[in-house]
Amino acid sequence: MVCVYCGGNTNVSNSRPQVKSNRIWRRRSCNNCQAVFTTIELYDPSQTWMVYGSDNKPSAFISEKLFLSIYESLKHRPSALLDAKYLTETVINKLGRTTNNGVIKKDTIAKTASVSLHRFDKVAHTHYQAFHKP
Repeated sequence: MVCVYCGGNTNVSNSRPQVKSNRIWRRRSCNNCQAVFTTIELYDPSQTWMVYGSDNKPSAFISEKLFLSIYESLKHRPSALLDAKYLTETVINKLGRTTNNGVIKKDTIAKTASVSLHRFDKVAHTHYQAFHKP
C-alpha cells in the first residue's frame, strides 16, 4: 500500500485480525516521510455474493440497498445514521457466515436484517417487516 500522505511505499509494523467482523487491522509506516497510519482490510461482499430473488434471477449484492432499508426503519431514532451503519455491518457479518459459495437468497437477507432489528429496536423491526416480508 502507498502512503496516504506522500504516496511512498509503506511497511506493516503491526497486524491484528478482528475475528467477529472478519477484518484485519494494520499499523503502517511510510518509508519516505516516516508517517504512521492505520488501515483496515475487509472483503467486499458486492464482488463475491450473488443474490437470488423469488424469480431466481441472480444479481450482485449491494450493501447500500441494505443500509438504506435499515436506515428507513430507524429514521425515528436521533442516531439513525450511525445505528444503520453498524446494524448493516452486523447483518453483513452474519450473512457472511451463512452464505453458501457466495449465493444468498433475498429472503435470507430480509430475515437476518429483521432479526437484528428486532433485537435492537422493536419499532424499527415492525417498520422493516411492513416493507420486507422475510
